[in-house]
Amino acid sequence: MAIQTINPATNKVVKSFEAMSPKEVDAAVEQAARAYTDWRKTSYQDRSNLLKEVAGLMRMRKTYLAQLITLEMGKLIAQAEGEIDLSADIFDYYATHGAKFLADKPLFPQFGQAFIRYSPIGVLFGVEPWNFPFYQVARFAAPNLMVGNTILLKHASMVPQCALAIQDLFVDAGAPKGVYTNLLISGSHASELVSNALIKGVSLTGSEAAGASLATEAGKHLKKSVLELGGSDAFIILEDADIDKTVEWAVVGRINNNGECCVAAKRFIAVEAIADEFLKKFKDKLSKLIIGDPMDPKTELGPMSSEAAAVQIADQVKRSVDAGATVLLGGKRVDRPGAFMEPTILTDLKPEMAAYYEELFGPVASFYRVKDEQAAIDLANDSPYGLGGSVFTKDIERGKRVADQIDTGMVFINHPTWTAADLPFGGTKQSGYGRELSELGVEEFVNKKLIRTNGLSDPF
Repeated sequence: MAIQTINPATNKVVKSFEAMSPKEVDAAVEQAARAYTDWRKTSYQDRSNLLKEVAGLMRMRKTYLAQLITLEMGKLIAQAEGEIDLSADIFDYYATHGAKFLADKPLFPQFGQAFIRYSPIGVLFGVEPWNFPFYQVARFAAPNLMVGNTILLKHASMVPQCALAIQDLFVDAGAPKGVYTNLLISGSHASELVSNALIKGVSLTGSEAAGASLATEAGKHLKKSVLELGGSDAFIILEDADIDKTVEWAVVGRINNNGECCVAAKRFIAVEAIADEFLKKFKDKLSKLIIGDPMDPKTELGPMSSEAAAVQIADQVKRSVDAGATVLLGGKRVDRPGAFMEPTILTDLKPEMAAYYEELFGPVASFYRVKDEQAAIDLANDSPYGLGGSVFTKDIERGKRVADQIDTGMVFINHPTWTAADLPFGGTKQSGYGRELSELGVEEFVNKKLIRTNGLSDPF
């Protein structure tokens, strides 16, 4: 697989890169292992200083880094700048709170004294996707560097300039060689690398197929893994919701990142009493979106990340329509160069249709009307995915009761599923396992070591 920058707004190749040779990859792994022997002995303050320096450089270079994101995967430029801000916030968050999260945890045994001490485990291998090229790396790298692990990062092959820019941040921040290393390799080689004995843990954000492949190798070699895979978040609108505000959030939830977001609102489930009003206003707002160059601040919907992605979602729409679904809005490619897809709403969906169970990774919304609250909950749970979801209602306690019955890793009330440094992120079912961000983000790749002291005469 070629490692290239292809501008999705034009589908033209911008730059190509040579993949690392097997010998270069082996040398990088060995360097990371050597770096670990010293990095694990550094103080939390030293690690914090590095993370703060990376965050500072990110903010200084925000315009340049955001332009790289938009060039390589088509994110609207304002959203790309927001991603850089969020990524810097994550590095600052762990620099500020990491030592507290990793402090010894006292236990209270019947005899003697005991505590849990968090220790690093070694070299970690991360496989990250193209849709949030800096944020995804930040949420994996920042907590684990604070723990004292070292990082090998294989980024998506379609964002090589972002990947190299991240490594430059660490170099310029003064990170010792091998503490953070970008691996310029194709996806087909990622799972093979898991077998290397120097790698002690693996993390992947990506497709179910990629996650299954990596997790299989990790299990075979008895290595801890964390997976964040696809999602098909339900967006439930109850009859007492503020419809105008809900519609505003519905558009944001579906179209953010041009719809290419694991926690985008994808299945819109409205109770019968307000279904028509919501759908009319939702369709009206989507139909007025300005489609165009993602570098133009006026653009509201940019291209998909690649021509292949646009072809795939157009095929999902076609297969669903061929099976009886109704296109209420859009449904076709935009007639212009680039990987563009019209904002689309599908209705009359049934389980045998592609859009019912498959993840719609783009500006396509599936709409369902249901009888009542319980029917909305049942439909929300009728999915192989379990990443996020949202509930819209003026009754917050009711929203909490509904949220408690939705089988996902995250549920937001009166807001689409979102992310922040201090909120744990992760899912259930085929959306993966493990958690990133918040205090939980430092707990995945650590040795939670029990240390107990007893007097010589104390009983067992």
